[in-house]
Amino acid sequence: MSIKKQYLKSKDLYKVVWTVEKEKADQAKKINLVGDFNEWNENKAEFTALKNGSFKCVVELPKGRHYQFRYLIDGQVWMNDDEADGFVDNQISDELNSVVAL
Repeated sequence: MSIKKQYLKSKDLYKVVWTVEKEKADQAKKINLVGDFNEWNENKAEFTALKNGSFKCVVELPKGRHYQFRYLIDGQVWMNDDEADGFVDNQISDELNSVVAL
């Protein structure tokens, strides 16, 4: 998995590219990016499936914040990004949310 951040000076935003490699996707049909930036809506940010079996999602976010997120695989399995900037207690279950800092 990877998270790439590109600051867009003209928009004063970050373009963030999330990638889930084929090996981590484990034959997923669909992956969604779910986080506080999209009100934890499980249907708003769907990854694009690439020809090589990986998935990619691009989101523009305001700078100067930390955002919590997780991946939802095929609408059933939650997964964190092992390359996140950090992890925090999700305060709902015994699980953690990934964090990206911009």
